[in-house]
Amino acid sequence: MNPNDLYEKLRDLNHKLNETASEFSELHEEMIHLMEKNAELVIENQNLRERLKTINRKEDDSEDGLSSSRKNLEKLYHEGFHVCNDYYGKRREDGEECIFCTEIIYGRR
Repeated sequence: MNPNDLYEKLRDLNHKLNETASEFSELHEEMIHLMEKNAELVIENQNLRERLKTINRKEDDSEDGLSSSRKNLEKLYHEGFHVCNDYYGKRREDGEECIFCTEIIYGRR
């Protein structure tokens, strides 16, 4: 093989290797950037989910601290019906108070 041809081939190969190394560095930087962005988005998504849970909990609790299900029971009770286990669905006579119903509505939270 001619020494000039060998030199040309080595020079071309060196040039190709440099281009490949440069391309690899660019791809590596882009991948790092995408991984950082992905990590930021994962954290932001987690924070938004936690915030959404907090907002939903606040919506479920009324000003007096009742959940929506307890508010429904309270509404039935004020409409004149029992919500306790013993008399559920029966009409309260003359607006009588029932300690069992009030315990269910306002008791353990």
